[in-house]
Amino acid sequence: MAALGAEFAVQPGLGIVEGGEIPYLPAALAQRKKNYENRLTADPEVKCFMPGVPRATYMPYPFQIVQTPDFIMITYEYSASVRTIYMHNPGPAPADSWMGQSVGHWEGNTLVVNVTDQVDQTWFDRAGDYHSDELHVVERYTPTGPDTISYEATMQDPKVFSKPWKISLPLYRHIEKNAQLLEYKCVPFAEPVLYGALERKTGKPADNK
Repeated sequence: MAALGAEFAVQPGLGIVEGGEIPYLPAALAQRKKNYENRLTADPEVKCFMPGVPRATYMPYPFQIVQTPDFIMITYEYSASVRTIYMHNPGPAPADSWMGQSVGHWEGNTLVVNVTDQVDQTWFDRAGDYHSDELHVVERYTPTGPDTISYEATMQDPKVFSKPWKISLPLYRHIEKNAQLLEYKCVPFAEPVLYGALERKTGKPADNK
């Protein structure tokens, strides 16, 4: 792996987990430690996989919210990820998926979204925090001003966590001129991690002398 110096280093920041600690079950904590030790190759972000919910919300890439009476669509710059929030009951999800199934309703001016049926291959962050296929996320989006939203997400997963836990953070609208989503083509950067083992090895030509 090439030496990158400070390139792609992660800047410091305050945690967004309320209480400061994720309540892992003992066996799950061992898996989390293993994930951390192998994060440079095991993190789904390294492979350009869709990030899942809630990770897609706090990654350092913008997203756009489009609202209609029946649906709300969120499109993310990272990995061209998209999810639809159904504002009616769509019935059971046909299968687990990377972004899961999202069903929303309004409580006053707060959009409450239940997210279920996510695959168990997404992580919460680069530190290896993870979940099982029983993850249930409840998101709450509350406007706090013309350009700000208070975001909360509560995670429940009896296979991995001893109790529900919550994150909270503000979301800020991009108000700069011509703000828009751009294409972030991360797949080419992920190919060495995904397919490096399949790369043909070229040997040194034989010495016929």
